[in-house]
Amino acid sequence: MSSKNRESPRLSRRLARERDTMAAMIEVYCRGVHHQGDAPCSECRDLLAYAERRIERCPFHDDKPPCAKCPIHCYQPRIRLQIKAVMRYAGPRMILRHPVFALRHWLDGRREAPAPPKARKQPRAGGV
Repeated sequence: MSSKNRESPRLSRRLARERDTMAAMIEVYCRGVHHQGDAPCSECRDLLAYAERRIERCPFHDDKPPCAKCPIHCYQPRIRLQIKAVMRYAGPRMILRHPVFALRHWLDGRREAPAPPKARKQPRAGGV
């Protein structure tokens, strides 16, 4: 389920790493909880597709904090619960299965979360 072969030219290295870490975590979760073989189940494929879209549209870009420390909650509440379940299950297992992803994710989590980006104000019609 690794998405390294689908490298998007729009994603920075930081966001690409976040996407690859998420893909690895969902893969660990699906194999362990849903007992899927090589291919993830449709529920996990949909969850990964949603997470990838959210990562691509992250307003923080290269300064993106881990989702747990993010001041903006861009996931729908129902999906946020699914992601929490994935991370709760896969997190400890990532140390053995994907140690580089686990270490980089831990290091990213130690960084200070940036302030939310300011919303761009639209000029008023009429010039007043």
